[in-house]
Amino acid sequence: MALPPPDYQPPRWLEWVRDRIWVISFVLGAIALTLLYPLTRHVPEMPEVMFELPTETWGELVDHREQPFTPAAMAGKVWVAGFVFTRCPSTCPAVTRAMKELRDRFDRTGVEVELVSFSVDPEHDTTRVLADYAASVDAEHPRWRFVTGPRADLEALIGDGFKLGVGDRKELSNGMFDIAHSTKLALVDEKGGVRGYYSIETRENLDEIYERADRVWMETRRKPPLHERLRQDP
Repeated sequence: MALPPPDYQPPRWLEWVRDRIWVISFVLGAIALTLLYPLTRHVPEMPEVMFELPTETWGELVDHREQPFTPAAMAGKVWVAGFVFTRCPSTCPAVTRAMKELRDRFDRTGVEVELVSFSVDPEHDTTRVLADYAASVDAEHPRWRFVTGPRADLEALIGDGFKLGVGDRKELSNGMFDIAHSTKLALVDEKGGVRGYYSIETRENLDEIYERADRVWMETRRKPPLHERLRQDP
């Protein structure tokens, strides 16, 4: 191969690249890892149906828009359920933040999974209170419902339906009170089948419920899950 003449001057762009080769390599490597991550990450298996929510446990529930919350209203929809109350001093803000993060991720990727937040303090959490709460935490969304109703109906759905406990109101030393309840999120399929309960404590926990919700939703429509759709995109 012939050598360049002694007076050869490389193009300025080549000198610019050579002076910044390590920075360019780092940026290109980061981009490659980002693009390859969906193709290499572990994707959870399709979650099995644990049990179905009995339709007789739903009672006369209503959401914060004063729309009836019934088995018919949720038929054909995949949804994630959480349990909160608006005056909660402890775990509820974390539950709502986790659900909001899921809502944002579902929206970004076009995953049409619904969210439902059940109040465990229905005497206080009326539809108006829940509507104000949804607005205050930036959770007003057409696919997110905050549900209340008669205490007996809520306890039937949460206890007999989801098989989760709700404690009595407990007075705290600062004049506030708390109500013991589950902080896990439940994944429900389009037929009312509970597919699993998921913690909200870590990023991995939220990734798991997001991936499993996507699997169930795409199976409902007989489309490939998210990681396979990304492989097919040009």
